[in-house]
Amino acid sequence: MKKMALLSFALSLPVFSAEYIIKFKSTKALDSALSSKKFETISDMKLSFGSFAKFETQNKAVIDNLKSNPEVEYVVENDPLYALPTYVSQNKDVADPDFSKQWGLKNTGVNSGSIFTPGKEGEDINAEAAWELTKGDQSIKIAVIDTGVDYNHIDLKNNIMVNEAELNGEEGVDDDENGYIDDVYGYDFSAGDADPMDGHGHGTHCAGVIGAMHNETGIAGVMQYVQILPIKFLSDRGRGTTEGAIKSIDYAISRGVDVMSNSWGGGRFNEALFDAIKAADEAGIVFVAAAGNSRRNNDTIDAYPANYEVDNIISVGAMDGAGNKASFSNYGSEKVHVFAPGVNIYSTVQNDAYKSMSGTSMACPHVSGVVGLMLSQNASLTPTEIRDVLVNTSIETDSLGDYSLSKGRVDASEALSN
Repeated sequence: MKKMALLSFALSLPVFSAEYIIKFKSTKALDSALSSKKFETISDMKLSFGSFAKFETQNKAVIDNLKSNPEVEYVVENDPLYALPTYVSQNKDVADPDFSKQWGLKNTGVNSGSIFTPGKEGEDINAEAAWELTKGDQSIKIAVIDTGVDYNHIDLKNNIMVNEAELNGEEGVDDDENGYIDDVYGYDFSAGDADPMDGHGHGTHCAGVIGAMHNETGIAGVMQYVQILPIKFLSDRGRGTTEGAIKSIDYAISRGVDVMSNSWGGGRFNEALFDAIKAADEAGIVFVAAAGNSRRNNDTIDAYPANYEVDNIISVGAMDGAGNKASFSNYGSEKVHVFAPGVNIYSTVQNDAYKSMSGTSMACPHVSGVVGLMLSQNASLTPTEIRDVLVNTSIETDSLGDYSLSKGRVDASEALSN
């Protein structure tokens, strides 16, 4: 009791604030400290190699008294610790071996061009600077509405959104009563079953751009931390229907996603699809859409779903490694909001493989990932606010100035800083 009095005496002395780790010489001494009413902020660390507790105090004298207490072996500050990179290089703490191929995240000028079409250093989404601010958050949910996703891919599997009720439930039963039986990893609206496995590669490629794990394997996604919801409505031949699209959007809403990534298009104005996207908007979900690959001006010829006039839509055009509009990309100074990397984009495909693809389909998930980073930093942002920030913080360039509302390319760091 006398030893504990030394600690209580210090409560009346001048204050400061810090966390400490205390090692007691015996379990009895630890138990005595834990049971004392003088220690409201002390907690047992439950370690197997000694009697430890964490303690927070605003009184330096408390720590001095603890250090002089014969029942205390030592008191140390609860210092912050950080994971160290595998190696230190221009890629900072990105240890994924194929990161150097991802010019969309870090364009060196060498990794983004060829003999005939040289790249240009810095023409990228400025991912590394953005990662100084945030690498994402596992609470952010992004639906990839596409040909499905290989949810077993070594570079994706830990960032796949899992329906725990169905995973731990009874096979053949709608355990979470959402209307879909056994939808552990999402749903396939092209086949009408609960297996959204990708047999094409397109959807897995998009998913990798958004959220391939930073795991010293393969590539790195725009987001290190994210939950990707695979939703399949395009068949393994890359074809789908409006029915499948609207069911996919409705399902994504019911699963509580924050962003929908949509690298698909075609058809004329469709009221049902418009209503589905509007419902997503009312649920506060951002709808990122590829602008299209028809070399057309979307201001004069509509391309859907990118051209639906709904506030949550962000239409994305594709640029090459030199910062120019990709030859195939649709454009529009009013109807296309931003440009992002979309030529020779290296990413995941099914069966633990990787492949380069080109299209506004590849530009779209770059922006979806940036939106995810923004929401990781500020979850209260509305879809309209997000779109406005992306447009207003894009880097204006002469080569893209006439092709979109933003007059340039998305910059993740600028978006997060503003």
